[in-house]
Amino acid sequence: MFQRRRQSFLYICGPLALAVLGSALAGEPLTLSQILDLTIKNNPELVAARTQIQGAEGDLITAKAYPNPELQVGAGESVARDSGVMRGVLGGVDILQPIELPFVRRPRREAGEAGVESATASYRAVSLDVLTRAKQAFYAILRLQELLRMTESNRELLASIRDKIRLRVDVGEASRYELVKAEAELLGATKNRESAALRVEQAKAALRALVGGALPSQVEITGELRSSEEPPLDLDRLRDSVLQNHPALVRARAEVERAKSQLELEQALRYPQPTLRTGVYREPGLEQWRVDVSLPLPLWNQRQGPIARAAAERARADAQANQQQLSLMYELDTAITAYRIANQQIEAFESGLLREAETALKVAEAAYRLGERGILDYLDAQRTFQAVRVDYINALFDKNAALLEIERLRAQEYQDQPL
Repeated sequence: MFQRRRQSFLYICGPLALAVLGSALAGEPLTLSQILDLTIKNNPELVAARTQIQGAEGDLITAKAYPNPELQVGAGESVARDSGVMRGVLGGVDILQPIELPFVRRPRREAGEAGVESATASYRAVSLDVLTRAKQAFYAILRLQELLRMTESNRELLASIRDKIRLRVDVGEASRYELVKAEAELLGATKNRESAALRVEQAKAALRALVGGALPSQVEITGELRSSEEPPLDLDRLRDSVLQNHPALVRARAEVERAKSQLELEQALRYPQPTLRTGVYREPGLEQWRVDVSLPLPLWNQRQGPIARAAAERARADAQANQQQLSLMYELDTAITAYRIANQQIEAFESGLLREAETALKVAEAAYRLGERGILDYLDAQRTFQAVRVDYINALFDKNAALLEIERLRAQEYQDQPL
């Protein structure tokens, strides 16, 4: 009980403390581990999932509770109408105790235990999903920050080229058209830089929403996209890992067990549950002790409706468990395919495309400086190099996203995370 109150106190006071911490960290770059810690403590979805566990534990307590006894007290007065009959005060006390038979109590308890297991697995599933989205948002910021740096570098380069062309135009070594073209390219680069900066802020806002508002308004992110990590691509082993560890399947199986126990409970409730009644009654000159057993007769209502409902819920839980398994297998195959495609693209870029684009840019720059080519050829080479760099960064991000999806499906992280 003390531990539960302590956790409730932390859930209430945590956001306030982290808000103070966020203001203290306003000028410090945050790493991925710090972002994940803040997400675990503050994300509203995780807080709501924790409360579901508490609700399921309450249902289990209810399922384990014994039925309460009833106390009946009565009093009255005896009035004599014939001679020889005593008159006086009447009184009586009855205690009624419903008796819950073992074959009813057991499935009720098992249904409550399956509910706790389902709520716990649901929290694990939500945790995996939220933390994976937090990682994706974190790496999305890194990708956009890298693209922002590229646009800033490109703008500075084009500004330098524009200034040089302006000098050449002033001394009559270049035509006015080259300056107009350089100004247009610089204007486009400036717009691209502003758009890239806006996308970075939007990505930070999305991350702030996942963390639960605990991030400072001017948060800085530090890290790098992973490019060398290789997951085990043995599909059979990956499938076994998903089927064994993923909390969504654990939750689906727990729901099947709960529906099975509920059906067994409804079927057991067809049999009458006795009620034991004991009492003492006092009349003038007379005292009685009685023990009665009442038993309802299931003549008109044999619980056909609740049993049919529970059977339908059992069938639905089985179907949902099968659907969940098929869905996870499809997601795994999709993630593996996306990983392989992105990996092939990265290998193509690193094996030659990046070097070729950079070499073409250097050749075009040297030819432009020597006057062998015009500004248009140089700017075309610059755009080609920038496009290749952007595609390479996007391929790194796609590979990273596929890795995160595979990690989520394997569900080996955060399984021991305290609730």
